[in-house]
Amino acid sequence: MGRPAKFAADQILDAAAALAAEGGHEAVTVTAVAARIGAPSGSVYHRYGSRDLLLAHLWIRAVRRFQEGFLVAAGAPGLAEAVRAAAAHVVRWSAEHPDEARLLLAHDVAELRERWPAELGEELDGLNTAVAAALRELAARLPGEALERLTFALVDVPVAAVRRHVLAGRAVPDSAVRLAETAALAVVLEGDL
Repeated sequence: MGRPAKFAADQILDAAAALAAEGGHEAVTVTAVAARIGAPSGSVYHRYGSRDLLLAHLWIRAVRRFQEGFLVAAGAPGLAEAVRAAAAHVVRWSAEHPDEARLLLAHDVAELRERWPAELGEELDGLNTAVAAALRELAARLPGEALERLTFALVDVPVAAVRRHVLAGRAVPDSAVRLAETAALAVVLEGDL
């Protein structure tokens, strides 16, 4: 039986997230992460065999953490309630987790995917499956071709409410929640206004 790991995966990923927030994903090196947590580089390499694997796990963790609340919000019983809750979640989560939000906003998945190890292929392919299903379920409550409208309302609108603040390293204003909720609901209910 091997020794228990001295440095937990979340501890390593938290250090990587802080470095990415401070200097972009270029600042995330195994040496820098190890120095941040006071560990030998070998400890980080033992858990994550490469810098690219470390970055991939960091990005995946951020996506999963965000999605947990989004799925709960999108599952609200009423359509208007679900739209408001999901839009508000994007804004609140981004305000409460600025390092992770900056990571998700600043790095295009297609760009990162080119460098991600092939061993993550299956996990990456299914990463957005639950969110896509939740959006389809909500869209089924609307007439016509509603999926594009709903995706715009619950993805593009609330992301626009936080993007410039998060990327500039500024706090997301409290008013952003109300603005995102109002705009998302107006987009979803456009035919009923």
